[in-house]
Amino acid sequence: MTDTVSAAALKQMLLDDDELALLDVREEGVFARTHLLYACLLPLSRLELRIADLVPRRSVRIVLCDGREGLADKAAARLRQFGYRDVSILGGGINSWKDAGYELFNGVNVPSKAFGEFIEHEYHTPSISADELKAKLDAGENLVVLDSRPAEEYEAMSIPAAICVPGAELVYRVRDIAPSPDTLVVVNCAGRTRSIIGAQSLINAATPNPVAALRNGTMGWHLGGYELEHGMDRHAPEVAPDRLISAQAAAAKVGEHFGVEHIDAATLDSWRSESNERSLYMLDVRNPEEYEAGHLPGSISAPGGQLVQATDRYVGTLRARLVLIDDTGVRATMTASWLKQMGSADVAVLDNGLTNNDLEKGPRAVPVLGLDDVEVDKVSPQALIQLSAGGVTVIDLSSSRNYCERHIPESWFALRSQLDTALAKLPAAPLLVLTSEDGVLARLAAPEAAALTATPVKVLDGGNAVWAAAGLPLAQGFENMASEADDVWLRPYDRDAGTDDAMQQYLSWEVGLVQQIERDGTARFRTKQS
Repeated sequence: MTDTVSAAALKQMLLDDDELALLDVREEGVFARTHLLYACLLPLSRLELRIADLVPRRSVRIVLCDGREGLADKAAARLRQFGYRDVSILGGGINSWKDAGYELFNGVNVPSKAFGEFIEHEYHTPSISADELKAKLDAGENLVVLDSRPAEEYEAMSIPAAICVPGAELVYRVRDIAPSPDTLVVVNCAGRTRSIIGAQSLINAATPNPVAALRNGTMGWHLGGYELEHGMDRHAPEVAPDRLISAQAAAAKVGEHFGVEHIDAATLDSWRSESNERSLYMLDVRNPEEYEAGHLPGSISAPGGQLVQATDRYVGTLRARLVLIDDTGVRATMTASWLKQMGSADVAVLDNGLTNNDLEKGPRAVPVLGLDDVEVDKVSPQALIQLSAGGVTVIDLSSSRNYCERHIPESWFALRSQLDTALAKLPAAPLLVLTSEDGVLARLAAPEAAALTATPVKVLDGGNAVWAAAGLPLAQGFENMASEADDVWLRPYDRDAGTDDAMQQYLSWEVGLVQQIERDGTARFRTKQS
């Protein structure tokens, strides 16, 4: 049996100075409805796909929580199989936290969202409304709009004239975009957090231009009745050498003000040798294309703006060591300054981290625990077509969002964590074939499915990606749903209906987080070096 901890004991763990990984193993849609502030989302259905990166140290203190569905017990058993040794469960689930009088939150990436609101509240970050910005654009005033989201979000929808400059790139590139100090710089994102952090980054770096965050971002622009663009590709130019020197000097002053530590390769090697005693995350904060062109072995791509925006997606251990890596020091130092203010005390920038090293190229292979131990019968897409003539039921374990976008015709959607109930809803067939986005999740789930049914179970080799690459038919939409689609949290602008109301509610929720974190009492946010 796994040890349990009380809500009061967990509260003390959150307040002490030892490392702690607090993991909520429910599906994202359920998690988003209510959870603890510092709980990291790690659905049981995808545990093997994320745990090695999210919680790299096997001896770290881990507390699992759920909603009394028994998911935490299953997750604890699985973690012990993978060598995690200090695993406990929040007794009574998140309801016990509420019963103890403690605060529960809704939404995702809440620590980062709350931090953005805290920063605006403490720094009084200047902002501009959608109406004010539209009037200035129409009047042809001297201004630039910098969209601080990643390229894929920017390309999906953007404000007219906006240039894509992801958050950590702002101080790095602003002087090339707005060389005149008279140019107004407006920073936007989809909502509020990255607009606020981006604008305040420029202010903290003593950018000579007037700077403002677009209040409520693209959502505010849409709610103001203004059109958004789609498919734009306006990106910042390459950084000129003289302006790079200025950016480095500005970032260095910010780093000094907030106590950002710099380390050399020898210190990193020493920390790596201690990674069994202290958790270590090596985070490359450049853009993904730069990462794939050459990165330090062992590092993870974590673009700086997204790392601040969604820290809990990259770092699952509170009070861990974080080492940030880039090529010039600007992006790593600016990102580190924010992580320090968020309460991560042990953050360091690796100096010259990409020089004199044997760099790896291409995307990083994500470690999947337990995959090598799974033996399954695989079928190719062509073999699956032939087997269909004799009767076969295909179960798709992809995320519901991916299933809706594309799936094998007549396949059934199911959540791995709910296979027992999903199987009971399927039509009788002489064979079950599991698939998923790339087939990995299907392979992991195959033994579990086989233990739940007498029907033979096979796996589509390579999953839906191989099926699509072969040019075979694909269907769309929510059909044949053997599980409820509560595995994803839909952003307001991803909804099929009620988008405007969802946006208003979301923006109000963000603003209210300042009061919520005060009531919770476990955040360690600060605005200057202590």
